[in-house]
Amino acid sequence: MERKRRAPVAAVPLALSTVVCLAAAMSACSSPDDTPQLRVEVVATRAHDTAAFTEGLEADGDTLYESTGLSGQSFVRASKLSDGSELARADLPAPLFGEGITRAGNVLWQITYQDHIAFARDPETLTELRRTGFDGEGWGLCTRDSRILMSNGSSTLTFRDPQTFAPTGTISLTSRTGTRLNELDCAPDGSVYANAWPTDTILHINPETGAVLGVIDASGLLPKGSRTPDTDVLNGITHLPGTDYFLLTGKKWPYTFEVRFVPS
Repeated sequence: MERKRRAPVAAVPLALSTVVCLAAAMSACSSPDDTPQLRVEVVATRAHDTAAFTEGLEADGDTLYESTGLSGQSFVRASKLSDGSELARADLPAPLFGEGITRAGNVLWQITYQDHIAFARDPETLTELRRTGFDGEGWGLCTRDSRILMSNGSSTLTFRDPQTFAPTGTISLTSRTGTRLNELDCAPDGSVYANAWPTDTILHINPETGAVLGVIDASGLLPKGSRTPDTDVLNGITHLPGTDYFLLTGKKWPYTFEVRFVPS
């Protein structure tokens, strides 16, 4: 099942909210947003498989893991960061819809969208080792220290045990609470970067407090001339080991971009 954009808000509630804002012009409606604003600076461009409806992206050493979605088209693969050559691949049987991935020690976890299944895979061969269930929807994954973080399309992240995948706690954003957090990247400094579906915005998050540390504008990253009717939203972020660069891509994009985040 492909995710759909939310329906537009009805005219009456919109008009009502406008009246409320006007009545409270000196309060929260007019409060400035002092969250640091950043943008992406492209430093290199790589080819990307336009058949890949990217849901998860994670770099580990010289290996790049990618998980894709859509029923009957979902797969996870490992490739060399240095030259893009494929090392291993595993396809999900229909109707399973693949989502985020993360390596946690000797296990590569892959989740599904609405199938409530998490696969534990061998990180070298991608062979399924075991599977377990979870509640709710699965969107993004990343590993921070000894815990996995998982998004479910809301502004709350769930902490999970890296061996059993059992939930161990949650943290919710303290601002931008309407954000639908999607693909995640746990950066070396302990912070988390998250795609905000279905936008071109990436949030930089403190996973201990839920504070938004920065807002990154990635609009215009993929040129209009490179888009086709199949091109979907920005999704896929991972830190490049040993650098201050990140890889960004999107669902069925022709390119993966090596970027850094700089002040707007």
